[in-house]
Amino acid sequence: MRAALTGYLGMKNNILAAAVLGVLLAIGLVVGGSYLKSAAIQWKSAERTVTVKGLAEREVRATLALWPLHFTVTGDALDEVQQRVNQQAGIIRRFLTDAGFKPEAITLTSPEVTDRYANSYGNQRPPSRYSAEATMLVRTQAIDKVKQAMPRVGELIGQGVVLSPNYNYRTEFLFTELEDIKPEMIAVATADARKAAKQFAEDSGSRVGAIRSASQGYFSISDLDSYTPDIKRIRVVTTIDYALED
Repeated sequence: MRAALTGYLGMKNNILAAAVLGVLLAIGLVVGGSYLKSAAIQWKSAERTVTVKGLAEREVRATLALWPLHFTVTGDALDEVQQRVNQQAGIIRRFLTDAGFKPEAITLTSPEVTDRYANSYGNQRPPSRYSAEATMLVRTQAIDKVKQAMPRVGELIGQGVVLSPNYNYRTEFLFTELEDIKPEMIAVATADARKAAKQFAEDSGSRVGAIRSASQGYFSISDLDSYTPDIKRIRVVTTIDYALED
């Protein structure tokens, strides 16, 4: 009788333990399922992004001009060559000051002298032994004065100045105030990117969320065209990842 009672109680305890274990497992599944669902939603949300590019362009006037006037003289003696360099440099300097350029904007490089007899012999020798090249450089913010004076360089040729047509000595117009317009251009590019993201979101039945990541491209500066090098086109492209939300 006692053995039967003991067996009954043991079986009852096993049933109770199994029931408790089942309840705990159910709770675990519910909690675990809720966690997995939340994780799945977060993972899905993390994957819902759109990558767009925003563009900003602007045309600006150059702020600095570099105008090199490269000239050549020849002679049979070094002192003669130096005198001719000084003479022609004086002609060019007077031309530039008459055109309205300040003296501090005009500099003369040291002449480069070449002995043309060094690699020539007999009848192949040039008529003059030495040649010297020098550059009178105008560095100025007076862009209009440079443009007005450039067509007048024929006056120098008429006075015996031999100007070099070498492309290495071409006039350059530069824009030096990029840092002043960078913030505004980045803002324009970002707004352009968000506009594109908004259109994509509307087409997909979503709305634009927060920025996930962004990268700014480099600023490019180029001439507007070959006829107006003093007008520059500045361009920047930004790449932005936006989250998409329901």
